[in-house]
Amino acid sequence: MKKTILICLLVVTSMLSAQDKYTKGMQKALQLWGEGKITEASNLFERISMVEQDNWLPYYYNALVNTTASFGETDETKLKQKLEKAQEFIDVAKNISPDNAELLVLEALTNTAYIAFDGATYGMTLSGKVVQLYEKAAQLAPNNPRVVFSKAEWDMGSAKYFGKDTTPYCKDVERSLELFANFKPETEFYPNWGQDRAKEVLAQCNN
Repeated sequence: MKKTILICLLVVTSMLSAQDKYTKGMQKALQLWGEGKITEASNLFERISMVEQDNWLPYYYNALVNTTASFGETDETKLKQKLEKAQEFIDVAKNISPDNAELLVLEALTNTAYIAFDGATYGMTLSGKVVQLYEKAAQLAPNNPRVVFSKAEWDMGSAKYFGKDTTPYCKDVERSLELFANFKPETEFYPNWGQDRAKEVLAQCNN
């Protein structure tokens, strides 16, 4: 009996130690990202994902880091490097966690980064894909605040591009803020971004 208990304790201790390393690693990677150290954060998320191979979150954050860093990039070679890397991690994450609305939103953002860089080149080929990704995400998680807001912001951008009224989508932004206020992440590192951006967009709506 003592031997059984000892084995159980060793297993639990090992699990806690692994979990502690994961938590510290994720916190450090997020800190690096917050400090603007994109390469360092990306590399650390990648190292974590090599250990946490059944966990979609390190892959998700690596993709998110590279996607957000690509907005405003002026060098097309660097842009493609970041976004191709992001897509690779999204693909792995989708294999781990199929039909995940958070990953679909991120994939839509990755494609949007191409369009933001050069709408004439990438808009025709990728706009339809972005629409499909948001539609699928909305079907899977209609009350996810990032799904509602990101789709609304995309719709507003499309309307603006074609010279149409963006006002109808302001209600969706407002609804997303209500959802953000009540959103509870499933785990410690579950995606929880977008609220500040939604407030900015809504303020523009009211001007």
